[in-house]
Amino acid sequence: MNSLTVRMARSSARHPWRAIVGWLVFVALCLAVGSAVGMNSARTADYRVGEAGRAEAMAAEGQLERRSAEQVLISARSGTLGTEAARAAVRDLTARMERLPEVAEVAAPVRSADGLILMVEVALRGEERDAKDKVDALTAQTTAVQRAHPELLLQETGSPSISKGVDEQRGDDLALSEKITLPVTLLTLLVVFGSLTMAAVPLLLALSSIAAAVGLSMVASHVSPDTGVGTNVILMIGLAVGVDYTLFYLKREREERARSGGRLSSQALVELAAATSGRAVMVSGFAVVASTATLYLASDVVFSSLATGTVVVVLVAMASSLTALPALLTVLGKRAERRSARRAERGRPVRRLRGGIGGSGEKGGSGEKGGSGEKGGSGERGGKGESGKRGESGGRVWTALLRPAARHPLATLGVSVLALLALVVPLAGLHITEMSRDTHSREIPAMRVYDRLNEAFPQHRVTHQVVVRADAARAAEVAEALDALTRLADADPLFTGTPRLRTSADHRVSTLELRVPYLGDSDQAYDSLDHLRHDYLPATVGRIAGAEYGVSGDVARYTDYPAHQNGKLPLVLGALLLVTFLMTLYAFRSVVLGLIGVALNLLSAAAALGLLVLVFQHTWAEGLLDFRSTGSIGSRVPLFLFVILFGLSMDYQVFVVSRIREAVLAGTPTRQAVLDGVRRSASVVTSAAVVMTTVFVSFVFLHIIEMKQIGFVLAAAVLLDAFVVRILILPSAMLLLGERSWWPARPERGAAEPRAQVPPGRPVVDVR
Repeated sequence: MNSLTVRMARSSARHPWRAIVGWLVFVALCLAVGSAVGMNSARTADYRVGEAGRAEAMAAEGQLERRSAEQVLISARSGTLGTEAARAAVRDLTARMERLPEVAEVAAPVRSADGLILMVEVALRGEERDAKDKVDALTAQTTAVQRAHPELLLQETGSPSISKGVDEQRGDDLALSEKITLPVTLLTLLVVFGSLTMAAVPLLLALSSIAAAVGLSMVASHVSPDTGVGTNVILMIGLAVGVDYTLFYLKREREERARSGGRLSSQALVELAAATSGRAVMVSGFAVVASTATLYLASDVVFSSLATGTVVVVLVAMASSLTALPALLTVLGKRAERRSARRAERGRPVRRLRGGIGGSGEKGGSGEKGGSGEKGGSGERGGKGESGKRGESGGRVWTALLRPAARHPLATLGVSVLALLALVVPLAGLHITEMSRDTHSREIPAMRVYDRLNEAFPQHRVTHQVVVRADAARAAEVAEALDALTRLADADPLFTGTPRLRTSADHRVSTLELRVPYLGDSDQAYDSLDHLRHDYLPATVGRIAGAEYGVSGDVARYTDYPAHQNGKLPLVLGALLLVTFLMTLYAFRSVVLGLIGVALNLLSAAAALGLLVLVFQHTWAEGLLDFRSTGSIGSRVPLFLFVILFGLSMDYQVFVVSRIREAVLAGTPTRQAVLDGVRRSASVVTSAAVVMTTVFVSFVFLHIIEMKQIGFVLAAAVLLDAFVVRILILPSAMLLLGERSWWPARPERGAAEPRAQVPPGRPVVDVR
């Protein structure tokens, strides 16, 4: 027992208060350093991919990039819009806006077709990504004009105010998620442990890990820029894995405490837990990290931000479980030992361990009745272990759940796999799109004004920006070609309005803005882009020798991003499968288990994504889950979830198979080891699954459609993995394979992992 995890636990157990204070200092330092360096947010250039990205880069080179803009709508509170009142409001608004340093230009007012609304567009200076931070100055002026003209109604919308509204809604959603998740998680842990103190340990460690990860993510953002989703991921994944890892560790410590009947010191019990579950925590944690790191291969700033947040919080959660947790367990154990000693001195009876995770109970917890001591055996053969009827045998519930796999493994495997494959079928109809402004919640005030703007001014719904770069000597040819392009667009009913042509000061870059009177997520908007890219541009600008050209704009971005992702998909998935196989091979020295792990992870992830398609691409669940179906899945959702699900599935795979392998090392035949290992791990796996599901389900109540989809599919996947894959499919497959499960190197009998060896004659300690 001299592995890294044991040495870390031993050090923490010998100096528990030093370890606890050290952990708190580490958390405080992470937050302090993170606050000092600040968050480095991604810039507009970081998001550029595909043709749209290249076009935006060329426009930026000529200082012709699109400016963020706000639109102010002016209308009468009732009746028609009076001309004089409208002119006065426009003059007041224009004068106020032009005085702001954030404003680059105020356009002339435009009247709607029905004459009821005037629209004033205000362009902002600087970075597109910074515009939302400047919008407060504009809305303040709009509010001032509203006060000065109470007979009119002034409303403001635009990309900056919508982005600001989304950020505020995300913050409110996170607060709601915390209000739901934390008490439910605490209640779940209270049921599991039967002790408020022990229930608080996993939750406090998870929260401290999240705090440290937030600080470290700020530092990491200077290497991999943050896109605004990192905190969401850190909260969601951090709470899930933080509680999971602590549960795994606590389960084993209390199990060994029950087996020893209180006759081993707290330090010895912590070392035993570190040698077994501590190793499983470390292996599964690195598996999640390695799996998540494959997202960096997607060459996308959002995926990189998601990966960074996940990697940081998982590493921190591992560290807390391997350092602070042993110290806490030692302190709590010693306190219980002192209390028991005082009771013994007063001649009062000493009670035994109560209510472990596995349900060890008062009866049978000491080995005298439960069969875990010298007389009762270790539980590998008898299947009862240290806690009698409800101990390592997992109780009647888990015996019943395992009965199909134990008695009819082939049939159980076949039916379970077919059931999951049935859930995979809808995945064939997966339709991914970039979630645009049109998908945001209408609870955001700017979105309601945005809908009004689109209805009154359809010509402002979509703008394509054609960008051309050529030698200055060819400026006349470029102008002529763009003029020909304008004529083609004028003849196409998909385009409308007056095109806007701009040329850079050095005459090397030109842009042409063409408007489309359809919403950005409509078929007509995408058709107009196809006409530009595949027909009109090759026939005009494409004939100029040496000219580079491209189309940018919102619709171009919505088109190019999924295409970019699909191009990276084979690389990411290939790396993910390889990493999963290698991590399983390292953990268990078995090629067969490595292949089984890959297959099961692939099956459960695909089934969960199929369920996602079934729910969110259709309308039948809209009322149930409070969303408006877009008929598609967010473009970043499937790949991110595939990677995360592979990593989280490794948690259960490592923990369950570790218990099976431990029994085999102790000399138990593989068949019995499979059944005993699943029984022993069933309660903690399901407890962890319930906690994870609680965390993920809370995200289903959020407003952002992509976060709803992520929360739903993660919750579904965890339940499928815990109750179908680990209880039915995995044991069935291993029972059918038998000794071949360990090929090529079967674990050597007699080389068992450390178990609690109880010295005779030691007093029983109250460790309630």
